[in-house]
Amino acid sequence: MTAAPTRAEKTRQTRRRMLDAAAGLFCERGWTATTVQDVARAAGVGVQTVYFTFGTKRALLAEVLDTAIAGDADPVATLDRPWARAVLDAPGAREQLARQAAGARAVLERAAPVLDVVRGAAAADAEMAELWRTNQRQRHTVQLRFAEALVRKAGGPLRDGLRDGLRDGHNAASAADVALALLGPETYGLLVTTQGWTPSRWEHWAADTLTRQLLP
Repeated sequence: MTAAPTRAEKTRQTRRRMLDAAAGLFCERGWTATTVQDVARAAGVGVQTVYFTFGTKRALLAEVLDTAIAGDADPVATLDRPWARAVLDAPGAREQLARQAAGARAVLERAAPVLDVVRGAAAADAEMAELWRTNQRQRHTVQLRFAEALVRKAGGPLRDGLRDGLRDGHNAASAADVALALLGPETYGLLVTTQGWTPSRWEHWAADTLTRQLLP
């Protein structure tokens, strides 16, 4: 006999139902056209339940975005997740860049539509603009950690305490900038969503381009 779900489990399931409903509506209708009432109706809960759980519509979208990026609701930082650890632990520079592209693909397949909602809303909404800037800073922080590991693996003479063996004088900071651009939702959305590339083709292109741009 299956045990009845606990109160905590019911709460978790309700929260997930609201997040799933919100994600679908935001991606289908956009930020402005989606109301908290719409989310409550789609999730089968009262409007006050949505407000009590998330506080504001912005906070709801922020959690939708976090969940899409992570793939779950577990409170685990990006750099502590298995795919990020695999990037940092890659034995060589080329393998690391291949793992970075694979990890970015996995994240963007889930999160690109939600990121597009936030980016689109940022032009006219100050709170959405701040959410977008926060996401950009977070992505750059991750790419900088990856770039620092890449510099150590690429070899070369010591410079400012790091072995800078990247192509064309790139250091960790500029390598992170390159990765931020190539592995960002803007590039992914243009090639996959707009131009019809498969995610697999994009991943191969991204890994190859990172290698050509950053490694000797």
